[in-house]
This record gives sequence, C-alpha cells and structure tokens, in this order.
Amino acid sequence: MRARAFWATAPGQGEIRAETLPPRGPEEALLRALASGVSRGTERLVLHGRVPESQWQAMRAPLQEGEFPFPVKYGYAAVAVVEEGPAALRGRRVFCLHPHQDRFLAPAGMCSPVPDAVPDHRAVLAANMETALNIVWDAAPIPGERVLVIGAGVVGLLCAWLIGRFPGTCVTVQDTDPARRVVAEALGARFALPEQAPPEQELILHASASPEGLRAALTLAAMEARIVEASWYGDRSVSLPLGEAFHARRLTLRSSQVGSVSPAMRGRRSHAERMALALSLLADPVLDALVGPRVPFEALPACMAALLAPPPPGHPAPLCPVITYGAAAPAAPEQGLTRACSA
Repeated sequence: MRARAFWATAPGQGEIRAETLPPRGPEEALLRALASGVSRGTERLVLHGRVPESQWQAMRAPLQEGEFPFPVKYGYAAVAVVEEGPAALRGRRVFCLHPHQDRFLAPAGMCSPVPDAVPDHRAVLAANMETALNIVWDAAPIPGERVLVIGAGVVGLLCAWLIGRFPGTCVTVQDTDPARRVVAEALGARFALPEQAPPEQELILHASASPEGLRAALTLAAMEARIVEASWYGDRSVSLPLGEAFHARRLTLRSSQVGSVSPAMRGRRSHAERMALALSLLADPVLDALVGPRVPFEALPACMAALLAPPPPGHPAPLCPVITYGAAAPAAPEQGLTRACSA
C-alpha cells in the first residue's frame, strides 16, 4: 500500500514524500484520510525549526516520524475512515492524532469514533477542543464570574465558548486583531482590543502565546484572581512584573497542559473519555466559524508557510486551516490562499 505524507524539511519548507506502508498489525487500523487540521501555533514552531532541543521529546506528536528539527512528519488532527481493522471500527469515521498523510496505519486504540452529527471539517478541531476542555477543567469556572480570555486563537475561542455556557458568566475575549470580533461574538462572547479590556477580572485564561498578553493578565486581574497560562512559548523566555501588585492581590498563576488529564477530573475520566467528550461537543454548527480555509493536500508544499505566517495588513489570520484529501478536495485553496501560496 502506497501513501503520501507532508514532511517539514528545512525552515519554512516542506514536501510531499511517498512511502510504502508496512503490513497491518493485528491491533492496527488502516485509514484513508478525509481531512486534517493545521494547528497554526504549534506547527509554525515545527515548520520553522523553533522547537527547543530541551523539548524535543515533550513536543513529539504521538505518531510523528523523523526527528526535530528536520526532516519531520508532524501533525495531530486527522479525520479518516477505517478501511481495515477491528470490526467495531471498520467503515467508521474516526479522529486520530496523526500527521498530514493520505493513508496511514494507526493503533486501533488511538482511533476515536466521530459522532454522526459532526462533519469532517469540524471534527478536525477535536484536539483543540480536548485542549480547551482540559484548560476549563483546570480553571474551574464559577457561575457568575467575570472571565477574560486573552488570545483569540482556536483554543482561546473554544475556551470562551465553553465557559460562556456557565449560567450568569460574562466572558470577554481580548485580542490585538479587531477582525476576531466577528468570531468571538458569533460564539457568544464579548470582544475587546487590549486598550479596551475590562479590569477586575476574576478568572483569566491566557492563550495568546505572547509575553505581553500574560503581563496584561496580571494587570487586569482582580483581588485573588486565578490566571491559567495555556500558551506554549517554544524557545522564548518570558519576563513578568511579579514585584508589583502580584503578591498584594494574592494572584494565582497556574499552567495547563493537555498531556495529562486535569487533576480536577483525573481518575474519573480517561484520555479516551476526554476525547469522546470533546468530539461530542463539536456537534454545534456555530463552531464552523473556527475552521477554514480548505486547502488540497497536494498544495501543502506551496501553501503551508503562508497558512502559518501572519496575514497581510487588513486580512484576518486563518484560525484552523483544513487540509482536504481525495476527489472531494477543492481544485484550489479557498479564501484568497492561492495568492498567498504563490507569493
């Protein structure tokens, strides 16, 4: 069985490589890709070789091939149909933490069935939703709280959407890009530019991956507020003004990371149960605001750097680009990506 996969080969560069799949093992499934999502923050670090050496092991995707910095086959948001494997999975759509590849083998235990109510293009958000769910478990929101989410990327917006379902909770999303207002408000949250952000926030989730955003969180926090740091900085150092009001206001700063189930649910929910819940939450059509543009798999070598780069002035950055596979794929990238890919 022949397969093709996207590999990052040098800073800002990649190529599609052909390979021959080994024989399927008894505990494996053979999958045909339908769609895969691009995690812009993490995959930008990978494509540009900015994963720090101290984090090479921690940053490995579950089914990654190759080694950091290059060449490496990376990704963790594939939606596929099971062509061969256990009877319970055969013919079903599943989500799998696999790189961008048109056919692949994966342990059957890593294949999470996609609910019928969740279309392929939205199912690619499963890993992001799982991360957001874990962050919310770490944050432990209280109904009626004033909540600020700093950073309107996919994970930040999903966190805002989840917490907005708590009764009486006022959620504001802060971002430097005014174009994010439309998406934030579509998900039921308020929106603010940094200079408009409301003070005295009782719970702050920081997901902007910028030191300025985390410093703003310290400034905007109310007395005894909780700040949950959900960003990943790669090889960058972050300095914080902990000598100012940090102690006087008795602020709590804690990290959140999806590799472990939040202590709030550990022992009560397995990784598989957390993923199943994340997939079920993607049934809401309002979350379509987070996905796109759609790009054919064959166009990835020309398009990946543009998908991950900051957008031109006046153009919003894509949130979660969707890679499409097979005959159903569009003939060309959507939403103006043709020009960006050829630039």
